[in-house]
Amino acid sequence: MKETNNSITEDLQANAPAPKRRGTLLIVDDDVSVLEALRMTFNGQYDLLLAKDMPTAIKLAQENEIDVVLLDIILGGGVSGIDVLERLKFMKPDIEAIMLTAWAPTDTILKALRLGAREYIYKPYEVPAMRSAVSQAMQRRKLGSQISSSGKQTQQLLTELQNQRVEEQIARTRGDIFASVIHDINNPLTVIYGFVQSLHERINRTDHLEVEDLEFIKKRLNAVLQQSKNCVAISRRYLDILRNRSDKNAPRVSVSQLLNDLEPLVRVHPSLQENEFSLTPFGEDVGVKGDGTDVIQILKNLAVNAFQCSPQSKRVEIGGEVLRTPLDLRSFKDGPNDWLLNVDGMGNTVPLLKFQVRDTGPGIPADALPKIFQAYFSTKGPRGGTGLGLSIIQRLVKEGNGALHCHTKVGEGTTFTVYLPGAELAN
Repeated sequence: MKETNNSITEDLQANAPAPKRRGTLLIVDDDVSVLEALRMTFNGQYDLLLAKDMPTAIKLAQENEIDVVLLDIILGGGVSGIDVLERLKFMKPDIEAIMLTAWAPTDTILKALRLGAREYIYKPYEVPAMRSAVSQAMQRRKLGSQISSSGKQTQQLLTELQNQRVEEQIARTRGDIFASVIHDINNPLTVIYGFVQSLHERINRTDHLEVEDLEFIKKRLNAVLQQSKNCVAISRRYLDILRNRSDKNAPRVSVSQLLNDLEPLVRVHPSLQENEFSLTPFGEDVGVKGDGTDVIQILKNLAVNAFQCSPQSKRVEIGGEVLRTPLDLRSFKDGPNDWLLNVDGMGNTVPLLKFQVRDTGPGIPADALPKIFQAYFSTKGPRGGTGLGLSIIQRLVKEGNGALHCHTKVGEGTTFTVYLPGAELAN
């Protein structure tokens, strides 16, 4: 048995599949003897990858194209095969999955099936039944690949059209953001114009200025000076955002500035209607490590999506905090009330910015939750939006090395939490 264990250990260390294309089978089981038996069962029939724990399985899935996973329901160290299946399906939604177990309660079976497992095989298994199950899974995977390949050109065209629409939507929103510069500057310019006009009339009315005239002029000039400073501050704020898009060494845009710029954009949005809206500033101010306009767009899209999620009036709140310790990524799990984006790809370094957009709307049904970030998916009807808002958010969060957590409960509302890397502001 020692030779057998050495053999399986070498396989676990190498895990190098032969040249494709016979189909790749990933086998995950913490029992080395079971791995060896299954290796002997399928040796020469498929390209085999073997893993006895969750980290190895995830690593193999990241490095290889896997067609079918044969997964034990109970792994060592208190890890559930359901957890492994959840992460594999998150990484590779098209992978075929077969669960292997000596015993499993009904709720565990239902959860595995909901996550996409095709069937359960109970230990001790019969070799013909095992081979048949894997063969059928391989055939389904092959058929799916053929369908995908036959429609490749059409899909490429659809992808190009989708990307074009997304880019247009992003450009339109950014245009709205920078158009607000004109709106912001217009107010102080209007005040300046009025004061200068009154000064001009006062001075032209007389050839000799009295003390009261000088006091009048002094007050108006002080007001003009203050409003001019406001114009300079507004222009510098938006120039900082522009520089931050192209220059990594540019001064960081502060969270407080971004939230100040975001609030008027949300309050004038036509979707606000009878809904309530509030924005709470962070308890401390730090910089945004990334594109400030993307942060504004993410939060604005989430708020607008909350306004539009149902015709009934609701309350939408935006707030957040600065995190000074890294996130415990092990605590993040998908479920019927929770959905995660880019947790594995985020930069989990402090300071982290935690933005939250909460609403008291109807919540998201469990069957719709996995679809909400798909382009063009919408529950609002043909006149309720483009279906691109959340798809754009997904793209911007990933580009910003951030992560997103959606927690929802039908009848109670939804909270979107966005984690983005922050940076200390220069003194």
